[in-house]
Amino acid sequence: QVQLVESGGGLVQAGGSLRLSCAASGRSISSYDMGWFRQASGKERDGVAAISRNGNTTLYGVSAKGRFTISRDIAKNTVYLQMNKLKTEDTAVYYCAADGSGYVHTNPDEYDYWGQGTQVTVSL
Repeated sequence: QVQLVESGGGLVQAGGSLRLSCAASGRSISSYDMGWFRQASGKERDGVAAISRNGNTTLYGVSAKGRFTISRDIAKNTVYLQMNKLKTEDTAVYYCAADGSGYVHTNPDEYDYWGQGTQVTVSL
């Protein structure tokens, strides 16, 4: 079983950047496909990005393409989400999750382990 802790959220102006971190413990992230998700107030949880357990495949949600980058550091057992050119509509709680099913995807319903989330607020 893996435990996940997100950090790096905060308040940023539109057009700015943030890097979120997801520190894992209990098991190596190389055992899981890892994903980032977000949930805005009153909305469903959406897939932002995912990276395969071998690191060779990355997927992005429509809103993230061209602006966000998912990466990982096996030695630090940490997954990152670099977010650039932030927009006010990116405001949400961002979650990191791990999936042991064996295929990389961004469907939140199939992820097994979740962090507590970190708030990202983008202002004008």
